Amino acid sequence: MLRKNGTTELRMETLSLPSADLGPESSLPDLLGENILQNQLIFCLDEDDEIFEGYGRQENVYPYRQYNTYGKDLKHRQVKTFVLENNYLKAVFLPEYGGRLWSLFDKQAGKDLLYKNDVLQFRNLAVRNAWFSGGVEWNIGVIGHSPFTTAPLYAAALQDKNGTPILRMYEYERIRSVYYQMDFWLEENDRALNCRMRIVNEQEQVVPMYWWSNIAVPEHEDGRILVPAEKAYTFADGKVFKVNIPIVDGVDITRYHDIPLSVDYFFDIEDSSPKYIAHVDQDGYGLLQLSTSRLRSRKLFSWGHNRASRHWQEFLTKDGGNYLEIQAGLAKTQYGCIPMAPHTAWEWMEQYGPIQLSDEQMASPHKTASCLLTQQLIQEKRISNLEQKLKDTKELAKTKGELLQSGSGYGAFTPPKSSAKHLAFRLEDSGLKQWHHFLQTGLLHEPSPLTPPDAFWNSDEIFTRLQETIESKNSHNWYAHYQLGVCLFNRKSHKKARKEWKASYALQPNPWTCHGLGCSYYADGKKDKAVSWILKGIKQRSQDASYLKECFKLLHLCQAYPEIIQCYETLPGSPANRLTFYYIYANAKLGQTRKALSLLEKDGGLVMEDIREGEDSLEQLWTDLHKAVAGTEDEVPFPFVFKAF
Repeated sequence: MLRKNGTTELRMETLSLPSADLGPESSLPDLLGENILQNQLIFCLDEDDEIFEGYGRQENVYPYRQYNTYGKDLKHRQVKTFVLENNYLKAVFLPEYGGRLWSLFDKQAGKDLLYKNDVLQFRNLAVRNAWFSGGVEWNIGVIGHSPFTTAPLYAAALQDKNGTPILRMYEYERIRSVYYQMDFWLEENDRALNCRMRIVNEQEQVVPMYWWSNIAVPEHEDGRILVPAEKAYTFADGKVFKVNIPIVDGVDITRYHDIPLSVDYFFDIEDSSPKYIAHVDQDGYGLLQLSTSRLRSRKLFSWGHNRASRHWQEFLTKDGGNYLEIQAGLAKTQYGCIPMAPHTAWEWMEQYGPIQLSDEQMASPHKTASCLLTQQLIQEKRISNLEQKLKDTKELAKTKGELLQSGSGYGAFTPPKSSAKHLAFRLEDSGLKQWHHFLQTGLLHEPSPLTPPDAFWNSDEIFTRLQETIESKNSHNWYAHYQLGVCLFNRKSHKKARKEWKASYALQPNPWTCHGLGCSYYADGKKDKAVSWILKGIKQRSQDASYLKECFKLLHLCQAYPEIIQCYETLPGSPANRLTFYYIYANAKLGQTRKALSLLEKDGGLVMEDIREGEDSLEQLWTDLHKAVAGTEDEVPFPFVFKAF
């Protein structure tokens, strides 16, 4: 037991859960990035919509690395959890997976308010690739899912003046260089989980900021959502536009089971309206999520109801069933960030708890039902009480806690000065300790050229120190030249990056500069040179799955089909299915259509564990090959269907 007050407890437990092997972080920096759907949209909006379209877009998630070597096989693993519980609710968190709220169990009704997956099955939907469905995910910093989706957070325990136990989870987000913390608690008589969120920008400049709480809820055949809005932003055919709700193209989207395709609806809630969204089953029972005013927006995401939608739902679980997401965010949509001023702290409260709609509400159309719910929340003072709770806990949010779990050590390089000084960051990783030594002495360590790099940086301090010492203390250090090249590439200085990488390779041939030079030449349209360097790297890292995935992707982008075939056929062991896809594709492009189709359909069809959300490569490849071989256009087999919109 970590903390207890009356019937309210905070404790640590383990959960036995069938889980895939996440695998290690990639050995390479994320220089080219993954495909992010929100970065490719065209906006067709009014002049007063002000949704900051495209603001804060990122081409990659550097300095974070991808998680791209997870497996598909599930086995029972012990997953660490923190549990908050009182007489009414039991909340289960996964601190090693971004602090995910995995379960919120209503003890009075005997039901979980969230969609709780029966497995941890990783798929390629996040900015760092690996993602899993279920519960409530807390997304910060960049458009898309959080860089911490599958990473541990710092965790601490504290209590309020009445002894109520509080679970705090926090981290330092390196792309925006901000601190964020989440405080969770249940008072003795609470029938809703309290979540107090805080983001701190201690820098001198404005930063683009993003936050969305993504709430997975079980899909019911006669389920519905309620939200205080009459319009919503949505997209179709690559364009963003505004629609009236609830009826869109003849479908009542608030009765989501009839939505045909995968789609987002960002509800345009008036500033004066309470900020909430509810999801209920056919009996009117379900989850109510409400917040203070800063968390202004709400969203519905549905996978839709076609073949690809069904495939995605099955792809993400074992027997967990179907789900949808209701979400809450800082901006009007997820198509852009919003500006956060220097020396600023943003704070808000969220609450998650059960709701039971009346027969009158359930029988009413959406506008009437949501108005009745709004009136009820106002009469019960739920909104005003929540705003007051935010004010009352302002000092508590700046109180230090007892550390329960460490996160990354990067926050120790930029320790909080004022608004976040109560957050403790630990420098425990040996590689990061060597970087700390570099800042103090100017001498950078020089690991073996076959050892994966230990850290990557977007820190101005590190970049400046590397520049200052590269011609003096580190002139003969291959690793210093390599790291400086990575920093330069991330700052769009490709020519200067190549100079450093070539100096690194001349001092000590290594696969990391081969990858960097391949990315740099590809980015500048010099594909032949890119391919030459990539091939050199593959020879040195032929058993590194993450390295191979990145380099085969580069060869694929460079249309180096003979080289893909040659490399693939000389790889040891059983290559990852993503590499097999590139091999099949290369054979198809070189006219080996029958061979390619046979390989694609082998054993019931190629399963790419890391197929990207929105990617239709398998479907398109089968269509082209089947037409070339059979001469007909037939329905695409189910294993290859993933395009849900």
